[in-house]
Amino acid sequence: MGKVILVASGKGGTGKSTTAAALACALSELGRRVVCLDADVELRNLDLCLGLSDCAMMDYGDVLAGRCSLDDALTPSREFPSLFLLAAPVEPPEGGAETLIPSLTENFDYCLLDCPGGLNTASQWAPWADLALVVAATDPCSQRDAARAAQVLAEHGLEKARLLINRVSRRFLRSTEATLDDTIDSVGLQLIGYVPEDQSVAYALASGKPLLSLSRRGAAAAYRRIAKRLDGQSVPLRR
Repeated sequence: MGKVILVASGKGGTGKSTTAAALACALSELGRRVVCLDADVELRNLDLCLGLSDCAMMDYGDVLAGRCSLDDALTPSREFPSLFLLAAPVEPPEGGAETLIPSLTENFDYCLLDCPGGLNTASQWAPWADLALVVAATDPCSQRDAARAAQVLAEHGLEKARLLINRVSRRFLRSTEATLDDTIDSVGLQLIGYVPEDQSVAYALASGKPLLSLSRRGAAAAYRRIAKRLDGQSVPLRR
């Protein structure tokens, strides 16, 4: 059975969709079969982060309504042959996880759930996930929201969670006399890794390409290290 990883945050703007897409690409590079499910029905940005803008002909709403099979709704990546996108519907469907997740875990090594910022939708998928990655920045608001997100996920049955600190600026940390340990202590989760601030992320989005197809440094390198840790390898944090 495949592993279900829920990518969540307490607020929007932390780079959660970028994180879900990059980790999916990195796991695919390791030879794993990966599906990225866009659970953010209202915004639906995962296709952009995967370089699949407007490529999905069907979504999981169509699957649940019986308009197509699950296989027909999966959109293959152009650059990563073992990676697929399961797009979000335009309107929120009723239920879905109990139907989709068992089928996905039978056919994929990893299923990454890109949940919207906030708490409600993430909690709906929480009972079906094996692990939550809570994405936070180093500012106090993001830290507080991430801590609350972890608490809500635990209340809904997902107690295994790790912290991913995104958009880390060494200059900002020095100017505020802060450290990554401050964020770890504030959120209260074990760190799975951190990702530096990197203009390549914005460049990849603007060019319509997945970040990992364009770069092996900076944020891309950090995501590859995190993916290896998710896959059970012993990789240093490089803090």
